[in-house]
Formats: sequence, C-alpha cells, structure tokens
Amino acid sequence: MLAVLRHRAYRRLFVAQVVALVGTGLATVALGLLAYDLAGADAGSVLGTALAIKMVAYVVIAPVVGAVADRLPRRALMVTADLVRAGIAVSLPFVGEVWQVYVLVFLLQSASAAFTPTFQAVIPDVLPDERDYTRALSMSRLAYDLESLFSPALAAALLTVITYNWLFTGTVLGFLASAALVLSAVLPERVARTETPGRGRAAGTGIRRFLAVPRLRALLALNLAVAAAGAMVTVNSVVYVRDVLGLSEGAVPLALGAYGAGSMAVALLLPRVLDRVPDRAVMLPAALSLAVVFGGLGVVTAARSGSWRLPALLVVWAAFGAACSAVLTPTGRLVRRSVPPGERTAAFAAQFSLSHGCWLLTYPLAGWLGAAAGLDRAVLALGSIALVAALLAVRLWPAPPAPHVHADLPVGHPHLADARRVPAGWRHSHGHLSDGLHAGT
Repeated sequence: MLAVLRHRAYRRLFVAQVVALVGTGLATVALGLLAYDLAGADAGSVLGTALAIKMVAYVVIAPVVGAVADRLPRRALMVTADLVRAGIAVSLPFVGEVWQVYVLVFLLQSASAAFTPTFQAVIPDVLPDERDYTRALSMSRLAYDLESLFSPALAAALLTVITYNWLFTGTVLGFLASAALVLSAVLPERVARTETPGRGRAAGTGIRRFLAVPRLRALLALNLAVAAAGAMVTVNSVVYVRDVLGLSEGAVPLALGAYGAGSMAVALLLPRVLDRVPDRAVMLPAALSLAVVFGGLGVVTAARSGSWRLPALLVVWAAFGAACSAVLTPTGRLVRRSVPPGERTAAFAAQFSLSHGCWLLTYPLAGWLGAAAGLDRAVLALGSIALVAALLAVRLWPAPPAPHVHADLPVGHPHLADARRVPAGWRHSHGHLSDGLHAGT
C-alpha cells in the first residue's frame, strides 16, 4: 500500500492531509477545554451546538463550492482555505464569549468544506491508475483513524507541560504546513467541465447530477446507514462506559480505540479485495451487517450485569468500525467512476454535503433520544434507520446489466477498472452512468 507514496505529488498531498488532521485533532481537544472555561457545566451543550454548526456549514457550503470550484485554480483554492483555517485558529484562544466560538467554528468549518471536496477531486487526477487510487483511499481512511487515536494522546502529553491555549498553535502550524505542501505539489491540468444544455451552475446542480445516477443515490442511503452507526459510537461511547458498565474515564479511549482498530483493519485489507471484487459486492453486505451489529449492541444494552459486557462492547464497536470502513473506503472510487472528470469536484462536493447531512440527523438523534428515552430506544431507532437505509441502497443499486464492450478507451482509463480484455476492446457491465461514455443509457 505504501508504494503509492512514490508518486511525488500524491505524497505531498497526503502529508498535507495528515498534518492538517493532527492540527484539527488538537483543536478539538482545546475547543472542549475552552468551552468548559466559558460555560462550565454547560460545556457539553456548547460543544453539541458547535458540532451542529459544523455540520450545517458542511451541508450548506460544500455545494456552493462545488458550483464555482471549476472556475478557480484548485491549488489556490486549497491553499486559501488552509490559510483561512490557520487565521481562525489563531483567533480562538482570544475569544471571551460563547457566541464568538460559534461564529469562528462556522467560519473554520466553512473553509474545511471548501478544502476537502476539492482535495478529494484532485487525487483521482494525480493518481489516474485505479489500483493506485484504491490504495490512496485506504491510506486516507487510515489517516483519519490514526488521527482519532494519535491526536488525543498527543494533546494529553502536551497538556502536561503547556496550557490548552497553546494547542491552538499546533492547529495553526498544521494548517500552515498543509498550505505549504499543497503549494509545492505539481497538480495535473484540469479536465474541462462538460456543460449540460439548459442547466445553470447553481449550487444545487452538483447535487442534482449526483442524485441522477442510481448507484450514487444508493451511496446516499449507505451514508445514512454509516451515520447511524457512527453517531451511536461517537455520541454514546462515554455513556456506555461510565453509566452502563460503570467503568472509569480511562476506558472511554479503549472503546473508541476498538472502533478505530476495526476500521483500520478493513482499510488495510480492502485494496487487495477491491482488486478482485466489485465495489457493490463489498459495500452493500457491509451496510446490511450494521443492522446485525446493532442487534448485538441491543444485547449489551439490555444486560444489567456481567463481566462479559466490556469485551462484548469492544467487539461491537470494532465491528461497527469494520463495516463503516468497508462502506466508506470505496466511496471515492464510486464517485470517480460515476461522473465525467470535469464534474468530479461538484460530485465530491455533493457527496461531502449529503453525507454530512446524514450525520446532522443522526448525531442529535443518538444524543437526545438516548438521554430522553434510554439507550435501548436509541439502539432500536438508529438500528432501524441503518437497516432501512441498507435495504434502500440494495434496491437503488441494481445488479449490473448485460455486459458491453468499449473499443476506444485507453488502458488504465478509470471506467475500465472492472473490465477484462477481449479482442474487440474491454468488456464489462454496470448500472446507469451519466459519464458521457454511454449514449442512451
């Protein structure tokens, strides 16, 4: 998998992603401590509101960026977003009111909503080979999982010698380093966007085109299934550890680490699997398995005693991580294959916005329902959402139709990832694609 780092441009972009993630992780810890300083016992409410603001920024800003990004230099857009994020991080230690936190969080996450889809759309151009791109997606998944484990540990170590305000300095340095690395990377020329007659470039165009492709509509349902499971882990891990199991705070990182370990294990295995198995055969069974894992969580939730509950919870969390990773890791391949190259930024922006819209629904549901009606009701509700969403994805993503042959596409073209060589060209099958290669489909 590490062989993909031989590509100089990708190596710099990947390192930029990693240092920005570490900076963001440090900011997350520092923001929690800042919220406690400002609001005391109401810090949880402040953080919950900040998290909701983050998701709103993602949902609203990403489609707008997708609509205009093709008119802007990609490198300049990403560097500007990093510099904006660094400037906001500089300001955070000096806030004295809760509303100021909300404003800065919205601006910070709006810049992230501009950076991330553009970054995601650049990688397929930097790595046109399907095998390299698949490995890059797994590397990205690993980066997110490792950051979730490394950043809190780093923050804890730093807080033994500095105050939390200095953690924001690490955030600033991370974004500045990311900007420098992006600026130094040589990016390929952008493929011209193909305009659709009679349709504007409004912010909703990317989402409309995203939803015009059946398997991308299925991806939206898959995003909802993953969000249901992920929200349960993110929001209620501390409740399970402290209230259900009666353990100390030190067991909370253990539970979250189990989720990350499951995700990383699958991310490491997937490149070889996806070389042999279509995305559909990986993503749909993984989504359906989430409902089974919710059943296991229901058993742990209903149990009132027993030393087996902690190991069982760790297994459930690891299974959630594995299934979510199996759905999320191939997502970039799916988007890449489903739209013309000139529309990738808009498609990735639509995926970014719509997927975070799912999290905007499941985050408060996991928290509020768990607190008001009990964890058993939260498990039932979110498990039902995961099951219905997975079944909807199966219905929306039909099995490939009869095979057909492409005689005019070059070796290594992304659309030929699942094709095999025949005398007349390349033979494969798939669902409906609006990619300019299949007239009348």
